[in-house]
Amino acid sequence: MKVGIIGCGAIANIIVSNIVNDKDIDVCYFFDNDVERAENLASIAGGVAILNFEDMLNSVDLVLECASPDSVKEYAPIALEHGIDMIIMSIGALMDKDFYSLVLKIAKENGAKIHLPSGAVVGLDGLKAVSDFNLEEVSLVTRKSPKSLGKKIDNVEVLFDGKASDAVKEFPLNINVAATISLVCNMDISVKIIVDPNVDRNVHEITAKGDFGEFKTITMNYPCVANPKTSMLAALSAIKLLKSFNETISVGM
Repeated sequence: MKVGIIGCGAIANIIVSNIVNDKDIDVCYFFDNDVERAENLASIAGGVAILNFEDMLNSVDLVLECASPDSVKEYAPIALEHGIDMIIMSIGALMDKDFYSLVLKIAKENGAKIHLPSGAVVGLDGLKAVSDFNLEEVSLVTRKSPKSLGKKIDNVEVLFDGKASDAVKEFPLNINVAATISLVCNMDISVKIIVDPNVDRNVHEITAKGDFGEFKTITMNYPCVANPKTSMLAALSAIKLLKSFNETISVGM
């Protein structure tokens, strides 16, 4: 499988470093507005840095987006129109209902698939299993350090309390998990974002209630060293997703 990457920052570096020796995955094209970053990552993988995104589209089977919601909106329709599958990391872009409908239509018309990694939380398999069976209530409480949220705050403070669709607008680089959960549940979930100078991890607590019963998951992620706004688990989920395409037996969802 030949893969092209949009965005060559911290997440892309973790992913590439962990799959560079996988004989079934050839990450061969690298695109970033910062050409030097693309060139550096390409040198690690023995790939090619490109200046024009469309230069990879006749040569790859899949495009992996590791950039930003704006990049998803700019480049995803182009890749999907070429019938190329995508892994989207900046899932918050899909909370825009009009854009979601657009990429869904383009993907269906061109036989392309859109893959969304589980990201920085656990429990999505359970949520997906019960999503069509009277799932009544789902909420997310995220607690991060001031550094992770890019804030200079000395006290515990609730920065946001509302719906996921609004959270991803206010924190587009911090709260992709809210979008992921909402899409799995097919509802605009409740989200609370807390900045806490006493924590050194990105903590995500999911609570779900319905006819099936109730469950709660707590994920306590170490932030990515190179980019504290995101969690290591987000990159690891994408690595596992990439490798799963070649698995003969797949466990879970």
